[in-house]
Amino acid sequence: MKYNKLNFLVVALILISSCKEKEKPIEKNEQSKPNVLFIAVDDLNTMIGSFDGPAKTPNIDRLASMGISFTDAHCQAPLCGPSRASLMTGLRPSTTGIYGMTPDNEIRRDGNAITKDITFLQEYFENNGYHTMGIGKLFHVHAPDSTFNESGGRMKGFGPYPEKRFVWDGFGTADREKYGRTSTDWGAFPENDTLMPDHKSADWVIDRLHKKYDKPFFMGLGFLRVHVPLYVPQKWFDLYPIEDIETPPYKFDDLNDIPPVGLKINDLPMMPTTEWAKENGEWKKIVQAYLACISYVDYELGRVLDALENSEYGDNTIIVLWSDHGYRLGEKGTFAKHALWETATKAPLIFSAPNLPKGKKIDAPVEMLSIYPTLLELSGLPKYSKNEGISLVNMMKNNEGLDDAHAISTFGMNNHTIKTNGYRYIRYEDGTEEFYDHSTDPNEWTNQAKNSKYKSQIASMREKLPKINSNWDESSSYSFQPYYVEQKQRTSSTNYNPPKIIGADR
Repeated sequence: MKYNKLNFLVVALILISSCKEKEKPIEKNEQSKPNVLFIAVDDLNTMIGSFDGPAKTPNIDRLASMGISFTDAHCQAPLCGPSRASLMTGLRPSTTGIYGMTPDNEIRRDGNAITKDITFLQEYFENNGYHTMGIGKLFHVHAPDSTFNESGGRMKGFGPYPEKRFVWDGFGTADREKYGRTSTDWGAFPENDTLMPDHKSADWVIDRLHKKYDKPFFMGLGFLRVHVPLYVPQKWFDLYPIEDIETPPYKFDDLNDIPPVGLKINDLPMMPTTEWAKENGEWKKIVQAYLACISYVDYELGRVLDALENSEYGDNTIIVLWSDHGYRLGEKGTFAKHALWETATKAPLIFSAPNLPKGKKIDAPVEMLSIYPTLLELSGLPKYSKNEGISLVNMMKNNEGLDDAHAISTFGMNNHTIKTNGYRYIRYEDGTEEFYDHSTDPNEWTNQAKNSKYKSQIASMREKLPKINSNWDESSSYSFQPYYVEQKQRTSSTNYNPPKIIGADR
């Protein structure tokens, strides 16, 4: 009997030991989840090299060769604050009422029934076992307090700034008493790259890529450039001799068939007009400065990619590079985002991951709203039920959903645009419309909304408009433009005066 008890104890100990051994691979498997490098480039349009643009971008091109490029990706709002709030919450501006600039800490608050319980993208990763880190412009300013395990913060504004502006005063013809000054200006400054905030942000990320972690990490890096002022060191301007610069397509009477609301939205007295730039010989210089800024950011991206490739994380890291909207360089009469036309809503989107094809391009229209659910699926994390975007993984791997793909952008309450394969439809709050056939009119110069030829196509696109159009959130505003000041007064339930935002879009 004693012998049997001894045998029983020995067998029990072996079984317990065996169970413990079996637990180790589970722990190892948890730690082998892919890391995420989440890279935002402010105000970057699609002029990059891998998208057949004139910008010299060897490192963005390198990233594109490592994964999949979406050549027709669109923001959910052509303005920094609401675009980033949408991406990081996974919700449309028309759902949240966040149509303008909103302090980071007020995106999620008790006064907004939709966002008060939302889980931000980086928090979802933390809740699923990730160590989260972030620096630079990720939300409108940086990020809501305490939503990263490690935060590098963000340098105030979009400097460095020279003692005097080179060209533009930042006001234009705007009423100085009512509307703020923008950072819009261009020229070679400062002397070297190390004086740029983006250089310091890249250094911060590179330092952390050299460290060891007992968890997978989510790393957010928000570059300030290509946002105005278009200041970078002279060597980046030297890549683009002024005599080689080509200006974008422009038609003087382009806006003659635009509805009145569209003209109000495009009324940007604080920005240079295309006619002003032509008359003063500045158009090519602005384009040159923009391209110089792209190449500078590309250089900083290259430093980060090199550090990642030389780290222990190079083979197990998902990378996504995106921008919050496009940027017009004279198209439709001005230099700005702030519109529902193609050049304002379209921006680069690139994914690279261990299990994705390499060097693939997808031309179907997609949304930046899809970044949140796509990263979750690529990382093997459960779906977040509140996401309004769709994962792009099946599209990337199996070409699923290409024919039905579309993207919705919103600017202010009840102003929407829908991009499908080859067409753009715009509907304003008063029911007026625009429609463009890109097969014959890629520059969107001729509004075909009243052309009976497109009646069925327009009707089909109307069906895709958001069904929810929330009032302006009390904490959200855009005081640089008369139309949005007036619209919020009409549609907000209170006369709430939001706090002044550091680093506002100026």
